[in-house]
Amino acid sequence: MFWNFAGYLLWTFIFVAYLMVIFMIIGDLFRDSTVNGWGKALWIIFLVFVPFLTALVYFIARGPGMEARRAGDMATARSETDAYIKQVVTTPAADQIAQAKQLLDDGTISQAEFNTLKARALA
Repeated sequence: MFWNFAGYLLWTFIFVAYLMVIFMIIGDLFRDSTVNGWGKALWIIFLVFVPFLTALVYFIARGPGMEARRAGDMATARSETDAYIKQVVTTPAADQIAQAKQLLDDGTISQAEFNTLKARALA
């Protein structure tokens, strides 16, 4: 009874891992702009009829490009996220100048430092 369950669990894990690999390959195929439609169709046909061998060949032949595309997508997403956060979180220029003026009035910074902070806030 236990070994039946363990075998079922093992085969379920293998099947889910297989599906993840297939979907990763399909996603990479459609993300790649260097492969034309016929090439994508051939890869899909081979994935349907000879899935294990096709996946192995795909990873060997196109693995480095796959990683480069993934890294490029991650870098693009990170830069877009950073730009959005900077846009949302940035203190308005008037508030920055008011804070700098308060520091100048308190004697914490000099007039030159105030001018630098003001120029940076207006940039």
